[in-house]
Amino acid sequence: MGEYADLPGVRTWYETEGTGDPLVLLHGGFCTNDTWGAQRADLAAAYRVYLPERRAHGHTADVAGPLTYQDMADDTVAFLEEVVGGPAHLVGWSDGGVVALIVAGDRPDLVRKAVAIGANFRPGPECFVEPSMLDAMTPSGPDLAFFRELYEPVSPDGAGHWPVVAEKVIDMWRTQPALTAEDLARVGAPTLVMTGDDDLMTLEHTTALYRAIPDAELAVVPGASHLVPLEKPALVNRLILDHLAQEAVETMMPIRRAETGAPEGAEI
Repeated sequence: MGEYADLPGVRTWYETEGTGDPLVLLHGGFCTNDTWGAQRADLAAAYRVYLPERRAHGHTADVAGPLTYQDMADDTVAFLEEVVGGPAHLVGWSDGGVVALIVAGDRPDLVRKAVAIGANFRPGPECFVEPSMLDAMTPSGPDLAFFRELYEPVSPDGAGHWPVVAEKVIDMWRTQPALTAEDLARVGAPTLVMTGDDDLMTLEHTTALYRAIPDAELAVVPGASHLVPLEKPALVNRLILDHLAQEAVETMMPIRRAETGAPEGAEI
């Protein structure tokens, strides 16, 4: 069961599960908490899991004006401060990953560790493998049918509001996010960047994201798409849990993470 939190930006629906250190799951664009079904039990066995649904998604109403990642990040900051009550781990998928990165850069005091799955830091036309997919998306088209079926039964705005939200999200993807390498360099939380090897975003873009975040880790999951948490849940959950639990990254032959030159005994 869930409940609402009256946050400054929007009255936000959220659910909770488990006990332990706080972990916030940030769903993807057009999605609801249902899409975390393959992760909830495993993560809640180790953490107190919070699952907010962002403005215009799921049980949370739309807000007047365009959708922006910055507004959703600000909502998430308010959620951390007023509901969680302090810093937490952030695990974001797709749009949720973008939101997690913005929060980690804006408010490092509120983010312990972060995981960004299938996330991007530039607009769709700059990073999608097939940018033309944005032109093919319409509120009533087959490409968005799955998401429409998630939205219509639960939205407090009613099923008839779906075309408005669909257009807002598509418009957002065309022009946002617009983060720079300098923005990403402000992310101080230990961050795992994860992607399927056949994701919506090019591998080159994901690699650039990984390289721009200080001391980030990168996981490219083989045989997986943008829906990797659904396709390879056991592996994804293990990667998340390992990242959150580890104290520090220690490898036998560090190159990117080496502080000065090659480590002793690393000659081959």
